[in-house]
Amino acid sequence: MISFIWAQDIDGVIGRDGKIPWHIPVDMKYFKNTTMGHPLVSGKRTFDSYKRVLPGRENIVLTTQINDLSDEVTKVTSLTKLLELMSKNPDKEYFISGGAQVFKQLLPYVDKLYKTTIHGHFAGDTFMPVIDYSQFKLVSSHNVIADDYNSYACTFEIFERQK
Repeated sequence: MISFIWAQDIDGVIGRDGKIPWHIPVDMKYFKNTTMGHPLVSGKRTFDSYKRVLPGRENIVLTTQINDLSDEVTKVTSLTKLLELMSKNPDKEYFISGGAQVFKQLLPYVDKLYKTTIHGHFAGDTFMPVIDYSQFKLVSSHNVIADDYNSYACTFEIFERQK
């Protein structure tokens, strides 16, 4: 199963200068709890933004720049090779964490969407590709209000592709 997991502002911004333009602890906790124990796929720029290999997950990086990566990372040099890898393990849920080009390339194959909407406007240079939500069914939605630790309210939604 291929799942996307991402956070965006209400305008679709997902990044700025290779980083997430907000710090929302409840979203970081959600990301960690949701992806823990599952393979996590990212492009190199997104992987570099993590600053390290994320523990408890197989870190898979889709890139042609394989020499710049730790031996702790599974390196995949093409979309075809990534899809082959995933097809060998159909019982696993592969979480795609970005960036925008990786989301765009895998959009035709995605089964499930874990979308966090941050209720704010942020300056950014990277946007989530347009998703046709008519192909998906909303199966879960949870709102979190802003508080002393989370400066913005957010909504966690899960969508499944309609068969």
